[in-house]
Amino acid sequence: MTDRVLIFDTTLRDGEQSPGATMTHAEKLEIAGMLDDMGVDIIEAGFPIASEGDFAAVAAIAKASRNSTICGLSRANFKDIDRCWEAVKHAAKPRIHTFIGTSELHRAIPNLTMDQMAERIHDCVTHARNLCEDVQWSSMDATRTEWDFLKRTVEIAIAAGATTINIPDTVGYTAPVESADLIRRLIAECEGGTDVIFATHCHNDLGMATANSLAAVEGGARQIECTINGLGERAGNTALEEVVMAMKVRSDIMPFHSNVDSKKIMAISRRVATVSGFPVQFNKAIVGKNAFAHESGIHQDGMLKNAETFEIMRPTDVGLTETSLVMGKHSGRAALRSKLLELGYELADNQLADVFVRFKELADRKKEVFEDDLVALMRQNDAVEDRIKLKSLRVVCGTDGPQTADIVLTIDGVEKSASTSGDGPVDSAFNAVKALFDHKARLQLYQVHAVTEGTDAQATVSVRLEEDGRIATGQSADTDTVVASTKAYINALNRLIVRREKTAPDHDTKGVSYKDVGQ
Repeated sequence: MTDRVLIFDTTLRDGEQSPGATMTHAEKLEIAGMLDDMGVDIIEAGFPIASEGDFAAVAAIAKASRNSTICGLSRANFKDIDRCWEAVKHAAKPRIHTFIGTSELHRAIPNLTMDQMAERIHDCVTHARNLCEDVQWSSMDATRTEWDFLKRTVEIAIAAGATTINIPDTVGYTAPVESADLIRRLIAECEGGTDVIFATHCHNDLGMATANSLAAVEGGARQIECTINGLGERAGNTALEEVVMAMKVRSDIMPFHSNVDSKKIMAISRRVATVSGFPVQFNKAIVGKNAFAHESGIHQDGMLKNAETFEIMRPTDVGLTETSLVMGKHSGRAALRSKLLELGYELADNQLADVFVRFKELADRKKEVFEDDLVALMRQNDAVEDRIKLKSLRVVCGTDGPQTADIVLTIDGVEKSASTSGDGPVDSAFNAVKALFDHKARLQLYQVHAVTEGTDAQATVSVRLEEDGRIATGQSADTDTVVASTKAYINALNRLIVRREKTAPDHDTKGVSYKDVGQ
């Protein structure tokens, strides 16, 4: 037993089987390249027999791979195995992965007796091994397969030439103690069990996929099959980011490691979420929006004093730049003072107390208080008007392009007009605004919500812009969605201007600067 655990990523195969998660050819190649670059040992690139598109993607990934073993999946028949080999043979390190369901429930599907299934396993693994030196065999639904038959089939696969034996918990049924015991027993009791790599593939139906995978490693498995963000059928799979970071953070009780570069986790997590259409839940371990966010006043105060009080890993470990102190109704004075300092406001205790009261009132009305909301609190007594105002807007859209926008803005009291085109009416309108007020802000968020029902519903649009680390949000409502969108965009720009001025070098902070801020 070594301390090295191979990471087998099946995002492009099992992950893509999630209903609605189909990726394009180009997207698959992009994700495969990111997996290869981050140090994943084996990439299961797809199921070549499934379609011409899947075959082409696996073949292209095999040709492009630089470091990873490229694997394709095949059922237990020669046609599948031959097609799989044709796709992966272009790789510097190819692998054929063939499987069959061994539990009583799964044996009933092809209507095979135990002897007939045993013979098929022998023939298929032998055929695959004659084509490829690296062959993986999987006993689908292994955790619900009778022990004697599971042991028998594993020994047959080993004797036929399989180099990796995968023991899947196909329906997420097992528990950690069972997972570890099963692997341990197979290695000890199967003839040839110490000569191959045992792998684990756990589904998350009961929320124990990662725990079961790590328990299997404790039992002797040295390959974990997983996906980015835990993507996969039903409740998903073991998440790559969870097992990698668990081994890194708890090396004291899990003296194992992988070759995955954890600093590249967040980038690929976000890209997979985008191309698959499966957003990451906010409270998802490691990669969720809230994984390094703290709103509770007690937590924020502790974080400001020592990050280790409430974080067992650093954001930089997974590729983030910093922890986020989320401002909300649970935030305390220390966090508010720290956030206002970032925005250029240094407050005395009495001023902080006044702002804190107004902040709490606002936080009770909003789920999250953004930085521009805090700036608005600080400028409540200012007589500053918005520099940019919408006077008129006319858009042309439909199937016959181009889509265009004619706009008139008042900027610093001067009327200006522009006519632009874009990819749809909203894009056209935003382009028109930028033509009149040039900026480098990047659109981070665009959301439309209907306030009421029906075709005449009023739309509330939220826009979030980012420029040089400064974030500003704008919101507007109108029965015309394009008008609401444009107003929200302008609203965000106006707030960004205030943020830009407030954080400019040597800018006067309107008399709220005090030396005793640290007390």
